[in-house]
This record gives sequence, structure tokens and C-alpha cells, in this order.
Amino acid sequence: MDQTTHMSVTEDRAPGAPGIPPTWTSSAKDMVGCALGSSRLWYSVGYGIVNEVYYPRIDIPQIRDLGFIVADDKGFWVEVKRLHGREVRTAAPGVPAVEIVHRHPRFDLTLRIAPDQQRDVLLIDVRLDGDEDLRPYTLLAPHLGGTGYDNHAAVNEYHGRKLLWAEQGPFGLALAAVDATQRDAWGRASAGYVGMSDGWQDFKHNGAMQWQYREAGPGNVALMGELPRRSTLALGFGSSRESAATLAVGALMQPFANHWQAQIDRWRDWHAGCDECCKATPDLPAALREQFTTSAMVLRAHLDLTYPGAMVASLSIPWGNTRNERGGYHLVWPRDLAECAGALLALGDDDKAREILRYLISTQHADGHWNQNQWLGGKPFWQGIQLDETAFPVLLAARLHEHDALAGTEVTDMVRRALGFIARTGPASDQDRWEEDAGVNAFTLAACIAALVGGARFLEPAARDMALALADDWNAQIEKWTLARGTELARRAGVAGYYVRIAPAETLMDEEALNGSLPIKNRVQDPGLPATEQVGTDFLQLVRFGLRRADDPLILDTLKVVDELLKVDTPGGPAWHRYNGDGYGEHSDGAPFDGTGQGRAWPLLTGERGHYELCAGRDPLSLLTTMASMCGPGGMMPEQVWDSAAIPARWLYPGRPTGSAMPLAWAHAEYIKLAVSRALGTPFDRPAAVWERYHGQAPAATWRHWCEQAPIGRIGAGQRLRICLHAPSLVRWSADGWRTVYELRTEDSGLGLHTVTPVMTMVSGGARIEFSFRHDDSRVADERRYRIEITG
Repeated sequence: MDQTTHMSVTEDRAPGAPGIPPTWTSSAKDMVGCALGSSRLWYSVGYGIVNEVYYPRIDIPQIRDLGFIVADDKGFWVEVKRLHGREVRTAAPGVPAVEIVHRHPRFDLTLRIAPDQQRDVLLIDVRLDGDEDLRPYTLLAPHLGGTGYDNHAAVNEYHGRKLLWAEQGPFGLALAAVDATQRDAWGRASAGYVGMSDGWQDFKHNGAMQWQYREAGPGNVALMGELPRRSTLALGFGSSRESAATLAVGALMQPFANHWQAQIDRWRDWHAGCDECCKATPDLPAALREQFTTSAMVLRAHLDLTYPGAMVASLSIPWGNTRNERGGYHLVWPRDLAECAGALLALGDDDKAREILRYLISTQHADGHWNQNQWLGGKPFWQGIQLDETAFPVLLAARLHEHDALAGTEVTDMVRRALGFIARTGPASDQDRWEEDAGVNAFTLAACIAALVGGARFLEPAARDMALALADDWNAQIEKWTLARGTELARRAGVAGYYVRIAPAETLMDEEALNGSLPIKNRVQDPGLPATEQVGTDFLQLVRFGLRRADDPLILDTLKVVDELLKVDTPGGPAWHRYNGDGYGEHSDGAPFDGTGQGRAWPLLTGERGHYELCAGRDPLSLLTTMASMCGPGGMMPEQVWDSAAIPARWLYPGRPTGSAMPLAWAHAEYIKLAVSRALGTPFDRPAAVWERYHGQAPAATWRHWCEQAPIGRIGAGQRLRICLHAPSLVRWSADGWRTVYELRTEDSGLGLHTVTPVMTMVSGGARIEFSFRHDDSRVADERRYRIEITG
């Protein structure tokens, strides 16, 4: 298309308001990073351009992307993010100073990206080599305040400098540019509405930059500017466009090379301070050692500054280019956060792990639990309750104590309240760790038992005894609650039994309830599988935390079933689905997950299998290699990888990242912990107190606990019964069909449960205990009579 056939348009207001509905960008990140100074800015790189930039907190993305077009003003133009030939590298392993080279037969475009250490500014050094007729153009899509709606964009001057800037609510941004001689670099520039009058549409319709609109907004807006072949961009953020401009221009007052070197120096110093890195990786192959360093960087780059110790799950939005949801994974999950704290502790960064614990303590609810997930300030996002998320902060406190790294952090009250919540609501959880179903889940149960044991040391004697007795009771019942035997699936697999994915809560009272249905979410149609026909990988946590041995026959049987149903072989090695029937992932044709889909393989689960292999006495090196093989070009580890035939049109290839979250901080934490565990010869996060108490064997529980939320129907002869109520109460009980009635007033256990203990010497095997109770604060007595059979 010849440029001479077009008319240049220069107007104040862009047409096409308010633009097309906004979306976020792809979750496929090449790199994430931040400064290690006082800058409150985080950034991600994907498809060779800058994606979301976050300011002033890590949960507030402020732009969709900042990309480039290369054009000759004669009809030839290329958007570089659509090129396949790009190289992504960092200045040094684990240093998020990023260099990207986009290659085309007519040009090479080299971008170097680094933040200002002190200012809230991201700098991009731009160099175009090749055909002298070509020029670079930058495209910027503001999403200020975490939304693409109601943004204002403009091309203007600020103290004599041409700037592209935008505002929305309390936020402003400014994009400044200088050439190789440090002079103002902008040529033509324009503001427009996305999909209508933005710069990309200009090139699409005209083959060259013909539109120069000065303002656009409110709406979904974009900015474009023409650059010389060598320039430096400064993208600044502030509370107004003027304050952002001041920061951006200030950052440009020194050479880009200074910012680049400062980023390298700061990150090298941080890695040097993580003394465990050197201890954990000396015998790892070079590629795995480099991935270890990259994973350490990813975790550090996910920490916030405004809320020390807070960390989002991912600097990405899964399938973000299909929606405008700000939340995505820009939220704190207490479980993910504690898992990442464990990895930082494994790295030797005790201070950051300790800050995470302090953040968790500050956001704990009065009753002891944590939000399912939350914004950094503690405001809940989703409303579910997952018991493992109450257990993991306790486990973190216990692990820090084992390392003598609490440094005066007061944890007693947090532990008491958390264990009290577990005791009052467990062992069934409203949601499992995948946030889908209620019931008794092996992973959740393992975490709760480990927390009761690991946290007991922080309690007063009575509460300590109660916590340990309850842990023993639940541990002894794991197979009774979660094991399926004699099913068609067991017969087909040739095994005696296997741990189910989730047992319905009713199984606590009635073992037959295990045969009931368990819904599978995220599917167009629930396949209607009973609980006994659903298996997952969660049972491996029983071995990792020391509740069962790796060679336990039932563990081995379940491994056989899981490998037949959930294991997939990728080009890089084995990976596993979460459970059979999972719907969280792309559809079979590769279409993005839209509330329904088909579950895919998780690198995280390869790491969990690696910990099992370590417990079984085998070297998990091959599984570390598999995890590294699944990373993106910059070492970012995804939530899921594609496990079907390649669909090139959707960029989906076997063993490679899907459109799920990337990087997933938890997956990087798992990689680090597996490498450190391999060096130690035992799982790094196995609580010492749990192993000392159980050594992988189910205990012979002395106590059985009848709880209001978890009633039981029978106990064994010789066991002691503890009736646990949620409030001070009067309990009436009988062992002879109410001919003789005893009254007992409850005692406070120290964990928020009020207990009585019938005298079991009065009861023989084959008899039963019956009881009723009345809470002191209730005006009406509970007329129900409860019965517990004595077996044996």
C-alpha cells in the first residue's frame, strides 16, 4: 500500500468513543521483575514486549501492554509481538534486567528493560538495526487502576517536553522518550480508542501512521508515538499525570546503562545473601542450577512493598486476553503464600519468610481462620474457607521456630486461634485446596494434623494435650475416612484399595456415604462420578509430612491407580492432572477456559511427585529436569502445560505452557524446595515434630472425639471418648439405656472446644453410650439423643 494515497489526520479529539470492551493480555510471560530499591513498580514481559506493569502495589496492574510496530511509512509494517523469531535473555541468571531481540528479514529490534531503583519508572532502551527506511513506533494501552474502562489519554507537553500520558481515578502515567543524545525523541504521536481509532487500527487501515489525535477518553484508550532508531523510553507512574511525568523525566537524566547496571548489582547482592542457594545446587546440572536461580528471583519479585510479607499468586491473569477481570491471580492465597515462604526459608532468606508470617498474623480472623484469598490489604475476594489455609501459617511458624528464625515474632495467640478453628470445624473442610468441593481430603487432613502436632509446642499444657490427642485421632482414621476398597476401579487396577480425592463429610458418621456422588465443577456437564470413582494426587502429602511411609501398601496401590488415570507423558517427562474429570483448563479444541474446560497437567504436581520419590529413597533429579523443561523461554513456570496434540494456531504444544497462570509462584516454590530437599535427603518442609511423633505410621489413638461438626458413631473398646462442644454446656449421658444418668459440666480445652469425658470403665465392648447436651447460652435444650457404639 503506497503511503501517498492517504491523508494525514490531525485533530483534538479521537473518534470512536468509548472503544471496544477491554481485556487483559495473555498470561504467557517471558519474564517478571522489579527493582530492589524503593521503587514500587513490578513488570512482566510476554511475547517479547512489556505486559502488565503494577504500581504502587503488586495487586494493581496499570497497563495492559506496551509494544512496538516497525514500519517504513510506505505500507510495510510489523507488530513485533506477532513475530516468531525472538530471543529473550537476562543480563545474568536470576537478574530481571531483560534483553529481547525481535528478528525479521528486514530488521532486528533490540529492547532492554530495567527499572529505576528509586523511582516508580520502567525504562526501555530501543535499538532498531537493518533497513534504514524503517522506524519504530510504540503502542501503549493504559488500564489505570486495574481497569480498561474510563481511562483518559493525551499527547501533550510538560515543561517543554512532549509526552504521552493518561489518567484514571487517583492514578496517572507518563511515557517520556529521549534519543541517543538525550534530547526529546517523540516524532508523531496520537491518542485513540482501542479497536476504533488507536494506532494499531491506523496501521491496519492505512499501512502507515496517518492519525494524530491529541486526546481520547473516557474509555478504553491507547497511545502511539513515533521514535528514532535509537531511543530510551521512561514509563512513569504517580498520583497524577504531572507527578508521573516528573518521575519519568527524572529517570531519563542519567544513561540507561546506569539503570541496567544498578539492576544487575542489586539482584546479585540479593542472591549472594541467600546462602542456601550454594548449598542446595552444587551437583545440579548447569541448566537446572540456572532455573533454581530464576525461580528464586520469581519468588522475590512477587513480594509487595506497601504490605511487607504479602505476595500475590502470580503476576498474570489466566486466559487474561479473554476478559477484563482485575482479580486474576493478583491476590493473596494464604496457602500459596505460606508455601512460597517455605521456599524463601529454604533459600536462606529468613527475613522475608518471617515477614510473610507477620503479614499472615495481621490478616487472621478473630476466630482463627484466613480468607480464601484477599487483596493485599486483607479485604476478602472469594468467600470460601479451606482448612489447609488455616494450617499452613501454623506450619510456617513451626518451621521458623525449628530454624531459630522467629526473631521475637509472637506466634502463640495466632497458633492457638488457628488450631482452635481447625479443632472446631475439622476434619472436613468447606473447600479442598483446589477450591471446589467440601469434604475430607487427604492433603487438607495431612496439613491439619501436621499443624496440630507442629503447633502444639506453642500452647498451654491442656490445649497442647488436646491438640495432640485430636491429631492422633484424625491420623488413625485417615484410611477409614478416605479409602475406597472393593470398587470396580480397584478391581480393574488390581489393587486392594486407594485414597479418594474427597470423601463427603457424611462419611465421618456413616462410612457408606463414601459411595455417594461428589460434584465435579468446571465441566459443561457433571459426569456424575461417585466419590469412590474419583482420585487425585493429594494423598502424597501424607508421605511428605511423615504421616505414612512411602512403601505403605495403600500408598503404593493409590500410586498405581493415579498413574493409570492422571499421569501424562510430555516431551520433557511425566506430569499429572489434579484428579480425573477435572475441568479447569482449555477445552479440547484449545479454546480458553471460560468457566468450563478440560483439566491439564501441572508442573507443580511433578514437583510433589518428586518429593514422594525422595521419600521413597530415589533421586528426583529427572523430575526437576521435567519441571524445568515445562518453563517458558525466560524460565517462567506455568500453572499448567498442554498435554494433547499440538494446536499451532493457538500456540499450544505438548509439554509447553497453556493460557493458565504463568509464572505460578507456588510452582517455583515447589521447584526450589525439591532441589533443597534433594540436597538434604528429606523433605525440607516436613515438620520435625510430626516425624518424631509418627515416623510414617498410623498411631493407635487413645482418644476418640465426638464433635458437633464431626460426630462419630462408634469407638473401639479400650479407647477413651471425649465429647467436644462449641460452647460451655451441661452433658447428660448414660451407659445403660438411660436407666442410670450422669451429668457432667464441660471444661474449656483451650482450643475453643468445651469437653467432657465419660468414665469408660463403666462401658464394656458391644455396649453403647448415649448422651444429650444443653449449651449454657441456649434457652432450649437439644432434645436429640446421640448414640456411640462400643466395638470389640
